[in-house]
Amino acid sequence: MRPRITIGTRGSRLARVQSGYIMEMLKAADADLDVAIRVITTTGDRVLDKPLAEIGGKGLFTEELEAELRDGTIDLAVHSLKDLPTDSPAGLTVGAVPKRVTPNDALVCAKWSSLDAIDEGARVGTSSLRRKAQLLAYRSDLEIVDLRGNVDTRIGKVLDSGELDAAILACAGLERIDRADAIAQVLSPEIMLPAPGQGALGIQTRADDAEVLALLQDIGDAASAAEVAAERALLAALGGGCQVPIGALAAAGEALTLQACVCSLDGATVLRHEAVGPCEGAEALGRKVAEVLLAEGADAIVAELA
Repeated sequence: MRPRITIGTRGSRLARVQSGYIMEMLKAADADLDVAIRVITTTGDRVLDKPLAEIGGKGLFTEELEAELRDGTIDLAVHSLKDLPTDSPAGLTVGAVPKRVTPNDALVCAKWSSLDAIDEGARVGTSSLRRKAQLLAYRSDLEIVDLRGNVDTRIGKVLDSGELDAAILACAGLERIDRADAIAQVLSPEIMLPAPGQGALGIQTRADDAEVLALLQDIGDAASAAEVAAERALLAALGGGCQVPIGALAAAGEALTLQACVCSLDGATVLRHEAVGPCEGAEALGRKVAEVLLAEGADAIVAELA
């Protein structure tokens, strides 16, 4: 056993909480394990004055962590799986997906208790093209405002300064930093499908690090891994990247159910499909749903926006 396992993480409160959670899981699996956390700043953390779609490129929140993995500075990188590109860099792999928490999006709002109740013309903040498109599809009368910053900053612009009337954030992030009190409504998949992998963590390591990969076997969750495998296979097959509003949500039980959507940026076109398959065929199910959406016109949306 090496003297210490080092976890790489972004510096936000949420990222630190997530990495601390993984550290505790590893220590619970092996009480003698020495684990340290190293904070790494990513491009997405540095550039806060532009919408994510304008910054461009893949891996805005992951590339710097992956570079330190490759050079051996860290042994693990903890990612919000929705931020991790589907094409894994050479030499790296996702060694474990721990049990997923709530994957849905949430309405953060003090004035109204639901999206249906919000007044016409209200200012709703989000940094996500996927959320913006689905919001416009459901409530085209709202004013959608770009919203960047960490979770606490985004909450503050709604609940403290009143700069915005509402915002859409991931339930998972709010739950993990003990701010579930800020949730006015958990948005159903019928209103808004989450990002592929939302609510799940991906623990990335070197593909040839057998020692660390063995440690990670103790913290993975098979059902969560199947769900995100289907969602990420769908995303990869659609080929749209971060520029195309794509939502997906899989649920693992006796079988695996996958719902997905592809939207135009203005919300005028929303293509949806749902299918069921065996959990062991998660990636095949994701590709199957993607094929249906592409045949129904998603290819044109992807081509226009990618």
